[in-house]
Amino acid sequence: MADSSLAIGVDLGGTKIEVLALDEGGRELLRRRRPTPRGSYERTLEAIAALVHEAERELGRHATVGVGHPGALSPASGRLRNANATWLNGRALDRDLEVVLERPVAAANDADCLALSEATDGAAAGKPVVFAVILGTGVGGGIVAHGRLLQGPNAITGEWGHNPLPWPAAGELPGPACYCGKEGCIETWLSGPGLAAEHRRRTGVEREAHLLADAALAGDPAATTTLELYEDRLARGLATVMNVLDPHAVVLGGGISNIARLYERVPVRIARWLFSDTMRTPLLQARHGDSSGVRGAAWLGRAAARERG
Repeated sequence: MADSSLAIGVDLGGTKIEVLALDEGGRELLRRRRPTPRGSYERTLEAIAALVHEAERELGRHATVGVGHPGALSPASGRLRNANATWLNGRALDRDLEVVLERPVAAANDADCLALSEATDGAAAGKPVVFAVILGTGVGGGIVAHGRLLQGPNAITGEWGHNPLPWPAAGELPGPACYCGKEGCIETWLSGPGLAAEHRRRTGVEREAHLLADAALAGDPAATTTLELYEDRLARGLATVMNVLDPHAVVLGGGISNIARLYERVPVRIARWLFSDTMRTPLLQARHGDSSGVRGAAWLGRAAARERG
């Protein structure tokens, strides 16, 4: 039987699998990672099982397990969809892991795990309602309310990135094509590739998102304009979520969250679009950075075990 005082989180990505063990208070006891066996679902399951069992042998206890994964588990079929690690799509990941690990496994997508991590003992610890987003290859989101991860009947809670960019300017319509089949989705503007694409459209220059931030800091006017456009669009996107949810904190993770100027400039811009005469919700950078996903997976597994009694 799993000991809920030992929680193991698994962060399953397209290039690496990371395992982290936490004690009751959230102290890191062990961390291991290995390359993801790309293209092989069976070997991916085996790699996860091997990492979990190695950790348990080293720590001498049987742990609860939570897994953060790309994409989402379909409520209709129970199988993974929309994962960029395409060999996982169409597979019942949580059920198959329960078989190889011989215990219940809690699973959620990476943005949900970020939200749970940061609401539990991260930048938004103690806040009643937290909205967290990953600004990276995509712009997934997750919501935690009173310590519990919200998961709705359609498995799309927090998926703000596939709504249209709100209050569009004339030059923003119809917007870039999105892989979901629509045009102008928030993700096409606010992801890392979306930021780089905007700079390319405006200047003809290829430059990655993190290099744009460096260039703007160094005084490059073209990069500065691109970032100002990004900040305005991020403010509009977040304002729409805040007008519906009114969270006590918004947390940013992912590579773009490392752009320091966002935390000064975006809240001022949000206030313009907010249906309120005050803007009290802080915009925070994820405290645990790249570790938030795997920490959130560990918290998820522990919470699920305790709910089962």
